[in-house]
Amino acid sequence: MTLTLEPILRSAGIAPADAQVIRHAYVKEHEDDGSAGIHADSTDDEILAYTASQSSNPRQFPDNPPRFWVVFVPEGGARARLWSVVEHRGETANDGLRRTFDLVQSDHMQDLRERLVIGWRSPRTWRLNGPTAAGYPVVEIADSQPVPFPGFDRLILDHAQLQAVISEHRYAAWRTALSSVVGIYLITDTRDGRQYVGKADGAESIRQRWGAYASNGHGGNVELRGLGPTTFRFSILRVFDPATPTPVVDQTESHFKHALDTRKHGLNRN
Repeated sequence: MTLTLEPILRSAGIAPADAQVIRHAYVKEHEDDGSAGIHADSTDDEILAYTASQSSNPRQFPDNPPRFWVVFVPEGGARARLWSVVEHRGETANDGLRRTFDLVQSDHMQDLRERLVIGWRSPRTWRLNGPTAAGYPVVEIADSQPVPFPGFDRLILDHAQLQAVISEHRYAAWRTALSSVVGIYLITDTRDGRQYVGKADGAESIRQRWGAYASNGHGGNVELRGLGPTTFRFSILRVFDPATPTPVVDQTESHFKHALDTRKHGLNRN
C-alpha cells in the first residue's frame, strides 16, 4: 500500500479541504511582471516573499485561497521536497496584476521540513487543491544529503545532471565551486561525437555560464541551437582565478579549439 500525503496532512491537523499545495519552480523572474524569482540558494525570507506574491488572474490563483499553503520546492524531475507550511492571514495588496498576501510560517509539519518528498504527478501544474494533492504519493522522508563536489578535473555531466546541479539544494557545494572560477569547458554531443569548446571569463563564472545551458540548452550559442541538449555532455578543460586577464583565457580557449580540432570537425564556428 502506497503512503500518500493525506494521512500526513491530517496527522498535522490540516484537513485537505483547508489547504492548497504549491510546488515552486526555480525561475529568474515572474513571467507576467518581471519581478524576481527564486533559485536553489534562496533564503527562507526570499521564498516566503515569493510565495506571498501571486497573480491577480483568478484562472491562475484562486480568489479565496485556503488557510494553509503547503509549499514544496523542486527536486529532480517528478519529485518535490517540502519547504514549509504557511498560514494565510489575508490579502494586503492588489494592483490588478499581482496580489500580496500576509503569510506566516506555521509550526504544522515542522518536523518534516526539507525531509518530506512527494511524487509530483502533474509536471506542468504548480498549484493543486488540497484534496487533489492528498492523493499524491510520499516518496521518502529523509534529510536531503549534500553531494560532495568531485573536483573540476572529474566533473562530467549530462544535461539532466547539469540542471540538477544548478537547481537542487543538495548540490550547493558544487555551485559554490563553479562560482569561484572562470575557465574553459567542453560540450560533447554524444550523438555524433562533435565537440564545442567554450569559455566563461570576466565577470561571468562557470556557474553562470552553465546556468544558461541548464536553462535553455544552448546558452545563446548559434552552433548549438536546434541540436537539443539531451545528448550533451559537459566537462571542464581548465579553470582560472577570476582575476586572470581576459587575453590569457582567450589564448587558452583558442589552444583547445586547435588541439581538439573543433573548428573543422566540431561545433565551433570561429
